[in-house]
Amino acid sequence: MTQLSVNINKVATLRNARGGNTPDVLQFAKDCESFGAQGITVHPRPDERHIRRSDVYAIKQHIGVEFNIEGYPSADFVRLVCEVHPAQVTLVPDAPDQLTSNHGWDTIHNELMLSKLVETFHAEGIRVSLFVDADPRMVEGAAKTGADRVELYTGPYAELFPKDPAAAIEMYRPAAEKAKELGLGLNAGHDLSIPNLGPLVKAFPWIDEVSIGHQLIADALYLGIKETIKQYKAQL
Repeated sequence: MTQLSVNINKVATLRNARGGNTPDVLQFAKDCESFGAQGITVHPRPDERHIRRSDVYAIKQHIGVEFNIEGYPSADFVRLVCEVHPAQVTLVPDAPDQLTSNHGWDTIHNELMLSKLVETFHAEGIRVSLFVDADPRMVEGAAKTGADRVELYTGPYAELFPKDPAAAIEMYRPAAEKAKELGLGLNAGHDLSIPNLGPLVKAFPWIDEVSIGHQLIADALYLGIKETIKQYKAQL
C-alpha cells in the first residue's frame, strides 16, 4: 500500500502565530503516528516561519515511523539533515522566501550539483528523493544523479482533476511510468486531497509514498486529525 506521510508544517505555523507551544508540534507528530500515519514530513525553511530546527531534532527522537525532511539544499540544510539522519531527505528547488513549493528541479541542468548531494546523503545512509515536475525527461535526469526516488509535484494534477479527472491522470502517466521503468521509487505530493488521492494511486499503484500537509490539516479542522488520517488512508 502507498504510505501516508503527514506534513505538519501548518501545525507549526499555527503555533508560531501566537508564540508559546500551542498546538504542541511534537505531540501532534506523535498523535499522527498513533492514528496510523506511516510517516512524518517537515519542511524547515531558513526563516523558521513554521517548522524550527529544534522541532526537527525533537521529532526525530520521539517518533517511530519514517521521518522525511524536505527543503532546499543550502549548507545549513545539508548539515541539519546529516545531523538528524532521517529515513529520507526530499530536495526541493525552493527560494528562501518562497511561499510554497510550486515547481520541480531541472535535473538535467543541475545534474552535477544534485549528484554531489546524493553522494553526501548516501554516505550518511539517508534515502534521497528529488522533487520534480511530471516530465519524463526530469525523471530520467533524476535517475542519472543516483537518487533513490522522485516526488512528482502534483499541483497541476490537483488543479485539473475537478474539471477532467481522466486528463489529469494521463498528464502524469509518462513520468510515473518512466520512474517505474528506471527502477526509481515514486513519491507524490502537493494539493492532494480526499477526492483526488484515490484515483491517483489507483492509476499508479507503484507510488511508494504521498506527503500531504495543507489540505490534510485543513480537513482536520472539520473532521479531527484521527478521522482525517483514517479517511486519507482509506483512499490508499
